[in-house]
Amino acid sequence: MSTPPADPASAQFATNPPRELPKRRGTELVLLAFATFIVTIALVLVEANQEQELTSSIIWLGLSYLGVLTAAHLAVRRWAPYADPVILPCVALLNGLGLVMIHRIDLALAERAIQQGKEYTPDVTKQVLFTAISLVLFVVVLVVISDHRTLTRYGYICGLVGIVALALPAVLPSSLSEVNGAKVWIKLPFFSIQPGEFAKILLMIFFASFLVTKRDLFMVAGKKIAGVELPRGRDLGPILIAAAACLGVLVFEKDLGTSLLFFGVTLVMLYVATERVIWVVLGIGFFAAGAIIAYNLFTHVQQRVRNWIDPLATYDDAGGGYQVAQGLFGLGTGGVGGTGLGAGRPDMVPEAKTDFITTAIGEELGLIGLTAMLMLYLILAMRGMRSALAVRDTFGKLLGGGLSFALVMQIFVVVGGVTNLIPNTGITAPFLSRGGSSLLANYILVALLLRISDAARKPAVRPKPQQPQAPLAEAHTVMVQRPSANGEVSAS
Repeated sequence: MSTPPADPASAQFATNPPRELPKRRGTELVLLAFATFIVTIALVLVEANQEQELTSSIIWLGLSYLGVLTAAHLAVRRWAPYADPVILPCVALLNGLGLVMIHRIDLALAERAIQQGKEYTPDVTKQVLFTAISLVLFVVVLVVISDHRTLTRYGYICGLVGIVALALPAVLPSSLSEVNGAKVWIKLPFFSIQPGEFAKILLMIFFASFLVTKRDLFMVAGKKIAGVELPRGRDLGPILIAAAACLGVLVFEKDLGTSLLFFGVTLVMLYVATERVIWVVLGIGFFAAGAIIAYNLFTHVQQRVRNWIDPLATYDDAGGGYQVAQGLFGLGTGGVGGTGLGAGRPDMVPEAKTDFITTAIGEELGLIGLTAMLMLYLILAMRGMRSALAVRDTFGKLLGGGLSFALVMQIFVVVGGVTNLIPNTGITAPFLSRGGSSLLANYILVALLLRISDAARKPAVRPKPQQPQAPLAEAHTVMVQRPSANGEVSAS
């Protein structure tokens, strides 16, 4: 008859050993190859419908794209072998479709420039360069952050840096920060950067670490009014700070999208940490009150609302509904099946490569193609949420949930704005739109999601068995000898 292990943890592993999950890296590579095939076919269709000469450069472009993604796959295989195998292929396909649409709009704008006797520099080359840089940064994050829990040590530093990055464009002169009416940039001689894209990740790290350490404070109920247990007044500090920060971004930077995104993610993380709906209700109330105040005080907010209510009524006004109306016309032209890649007129919509790239997809791929694109975002977010639920530590659950919801919230704000469901916000679609800051920040976000999913799927390490110790009653008596003052050894 065998004796049971003395250590409870060892006994648990003996009766219920951890299940070895497959790494599924081969599945990830096959999905990456399939994504590259779709992107290459899309490029061929664009070139054919634009009556461009089909050359071997398309094949080489597809192979180069596959090579860059294979390098990212090898990095995941080496430094995050148990990461979710679906996240990276979804990102690759979205990024590839974005490159295709930017190239397609470049062709139309280049033809228009030739007709006007002007020169045109395509943006797709810069976007490919930013994609390569983003994947390098993606690998660096995987290598440097070997355990996502180490980020808790820098939670308050991330919060401070995030607030500074979010507020910096507001205090800079308009010549250094304003583009198309929004003060969200830092324009330098050789490049421009949008610090708010990185601030959202830093602030999510801060809120996750803060809520882990202060979770019990938010669980304490205050007064009970009409059957609802309200939080204590002194516990409302974080949500008031978040509301003030979002209102400041809305007022001083004229950026409705960033303020809505930041506040929504804060509320969701607070709800996940406490499981109390009252925090969401209070947050929505604070945001609604701030939005009403901003509408009554600032003309640019009033203009956005008028454009939302009836874009045709403000069609010819400066800063009016021309852009929204043109986007709706494009979506109506696409219908269910779309006009076909390269056969529409997405260049008729201002900023079609950035804020309104989803209308270009809806016009040329139709409702079917736009729905498929939204499903890719949904799959990406659901796999991230699944990893957040499966990870063992609370910080990983909060951070993974916040990062995944940020993707959903951002694409909701983008598509809701261009379809006139909500006022147009002016933020970019993750991985699709042209822009280096957005691409760099979102690849950092994906690297963190993969790190959390690796920790969630990695088998638990079996604890080392401890040597059984004899009971105190059976322990032997040990005679200790000490030297005397004259150097002789005496027993004690």
